[in-house]
Amino acid sequence: MKKINFILIIASLFSGATFAQTKKSSTPKTPFVWESANVYFMVTDRFNNGDKTNDQTYNRNKPTGKLRGFEGGDIRGIIQKLDEGYFTNLGINVIWMTPIVEQIHDGVDEGTGFTYGFHGYWTRDWTAMDPSFGTRKDLTELVQKAHALGIKIMLDAVINHTGPVTPEDSVYPNDWVRTAPKCTYKSYDTYINCTLVENLPDVLTESNENVELPYSLTNKWKKEGRYDKEVASLDAFFKKTGYPRAPKYYIMKWLSDYITDFGIDGYRVDTVKHTTEEVWADFKKICDQAFAEYKKNNPKKVIDNSPFFTVGEVYGYTIGGKKFYDFGDKKVNYFENGFTGLINFDFRNEAKMNYEELFSKYSNILQNDLKGNTVMNYVSSHDDGYPFDKKREKTFESGTKLLLAPGISQVYYGDESARSLDIEGTQGDATLRSNMNWDDISNKAETKEVLAHWQKLGLFRKNHPAVGAGVHTQISASPYVFSRTFIKGKYSDKVVVGLELPLGEKSIPVGSIFSNGCKVKDAYSGKTATVAKGKVNLNTDFGIVLLEKN
Repeated sequence: MKKINFILIIASLFSGATFAQTKKSSTPKTPFVWESANVYFMVTDRFNNGDKTNDQTYNRNKPTGKLRGFEGGDIRGIIQKLDEGYFTNLGINVIWMTPIVEQIHDGVDEGTGFTYGFHGYWTRDWTAMDPSFGTRKDLTELVQKAHALGIKIMLDAVINHTGPVTPEDSVYPNDWVRTAPKCTYKSYDTYINCTLVENLPDVLTESNENVELPYSLTNKWKKEGRYDKEVASLDAFFKKTGYPRAPKYYIMKWLSDYITDFGIDGYRVDTVKHTTEEVWADFKKICDQAFAEYKKNNPKKVIDNSPFFTVGEVYGYTIGGKKFYDFGDKKVNYFENGFTGLINFDFRNEAKMNYEELFSKYSNILQNDLKGNTVMNYVSSHDDGYPFDKKREKTFESGTKLLLAPGISQVYYGDESARSLDIEGTQGDATLRSNMNWDDISNKAETKEVLAHWQKLGLFRKNHPAVGAGVHTQISASPYVFSRTFIKGKYSDKVVVGLELPLGEKSIPVGSIFSNGCKVKDAYSGKTATVAKGKVNLNTDFGIVLLEKN
């Protein structure tokens, strides 16, 4: 076993009078806290192929650029890994999938080879699931099984644009979308009233004009025998909300149906800064109403009292910007317009910082300027060509920094197994979207070792809200030891972490977190110890120790 040159100590103190006890144990249940969530994000098509019968749909069989066609991954494959305990063993408590709505049937040549909408961001019909990803029955099963394991499901919302226009996929009407000009990104307006790229029709999200449904949709629904049902549902929505029948509100309604129909728990929202911010404030209201309706209609399926969660992709936002994204001529606070969290696009750079510099910066901002909100950190993603450790040479360090950093951790599929981000023959972001390396996990000792590291850190993050949502305080500079404390109502969670300590004999000051005489167990080695004179002394073969109250 590769030795890791740091030590981690985690302690938890519960006062569980206000939390439900499990039937089989008197141990208080750890509450779910969005601000400390451990999110697993996958490109649905690339994670696991659980149903080979849906691999070829809509005659999507043209030759494509490498990794630019459908590879077979689907919801059934996610269910298989859920059943196997893969996510549970990783300490995952939220699964986020790329969009699963029906994609354009044809593809386009983006200059990097012919490409299909395998990634899910090229919508043709928001009201239908793409058969290559699975069925409504599959999604129902996934949500129910995930919830039974205490895992939430977050889908991906695209309101800003439709899919490209192809010989098989007509453009939406001109009172729904614009096809020019292309964005120049020089000002607030030139991010919004424009198309992101050529041939990606931009929804007129600024419009509040009543518009008719596109013929392409109504004709499709009639052929599928669901026209009357869809129209009646829309009529009820607009009567209830009073919103105009503008393009954005149609789409918001269709996306909110996945909440009321399936009970999903959150949305990651795509291309946030390419609409006016009021769009997202309205979207959050609609999502909250749909979530309340779902919980009212399905009281036995509700796993906790957590609110519906929205996290925004404001491309280029960093935690250093605190509450605002600066367009140059305008600053926008998206936290006041629909979002509890934003993706932090600078963590993969700041992961190069030393531990204390990184952790104290994030804690200070989250506990002050962003108190009540949060950020989602990542080391790699599906569209960031400059990840931390692209060559996968620092996989242990990646896990340690990501999973111990204040804020939400986003584990991109394969971070935990050193899946290659540099695939020969690919162009553009396709290299970031390779198939999950299940064979490596099964057959390579080195991969198993990396995975075990991520699993143990992930489980402790899941079990201890203090890790992501707690207040960070340095206990000692040398050896480097710090604490995290989290208090909510009568619940408290206290965590102590020591890093870069010697292997073998280790002595770690624990401050006031553990009292003298407290017995602790190291979940990494299985050894137990007793706190004496404000310290924990251990001798293990590993450079990492996970201590919890025994």
